[in-house]
Amino acid sequence: MILHKETAHKTAELLLQINAIKLQPQNPFTWASGWQSPIYCDNRITLSYPMIRTYLREQIARQIEELYGKPDAIAGVATGAIGIGILVADFLNVPFCYVRPDAKKHGRQNKIEGFIQKGANVVVVEDLISTGKSSLLAVDALEEAGVNVKGMLAIFTYGFDVATKNFKDAKVTLNTLSNYENLLIQAERSNYINANEATVLSQWRKDPANWNPTVKS
Repeated sequence: MILHKETAHKTAELLLQINAIKLQPQNPFTWASGWQSPIYCDNRITLSYPMIRTYLREQIARQIEELYGKPDAIAGVATGAIGIGILVADFLNVPFCYVRPDAKKHGRQNKIEGFIQKGANVVVVEDLISTGKSSLLAVDALEEAGVNVKGMLAIFTYGFDVATKNFKDAKVTLNTLSNYENLLIQAERSNYINANEATVLSQWRKDPANWNPTVKS
C-alpha cells in the first residue's frame, strides 16, 4: 500500500537519479531466479548519498508513526535493510535489531542480532520487496521471539501478485514508499524511458517469469 503519491513519485525519481533502480528494457538483466528482467533495484546505494538517505529515513519514520504510532523498536531485515533500519530507529530514538536469514553457525547462534524485549511493539523495515518470502521469514523469527510485529515498511516493491498473496496469507501489513506503478509514471514523466519502453515494462510486470522482451525503437 502507498500512503502518499507525492512521496511515491519523489522516491522513484531519487532512486532513478542515483541508479539504485536501473531500467533496461532493451538490455535486460538476469536475476538469480533465471528471470529476464528490464529492472534491477539495489537500494543499498542510497546509503552513499546523505541527502537521499536522510529523505528516506524521515519518510519511513513518519509513515511508521502515521500508521502505528511510535513503536518500541525497529527491526531491519539483513542485509539490505540494516543500514536504513538503523537510520530510522535513530530518527525515532528507539532500539534497533536486525534479523538474519539463518541463525549464526557459531557463538550464540543468534538469528536476531541486538536486544529485543518480549512483548515489544516492533515495525520491520525492508529495502525491497520481491516475493516477500525473506521478509516474512524475518517476521516469523521476531514472532517466535515473543515480539508483536505491527507491520512492515519498505522503500520499494515490484508489486508481484505472489507477494500480495504471501503478505495476505501471513496477515502482515505492508506499506512502501514507492512501487512499480509509480516508478513507471515517474520514469516516463522524467524521460528516463519513452512510451514504448513503458509499455514493455508494464508487460513484464504482468508475467515476469515468462517475459520475452521485444522493444521497438
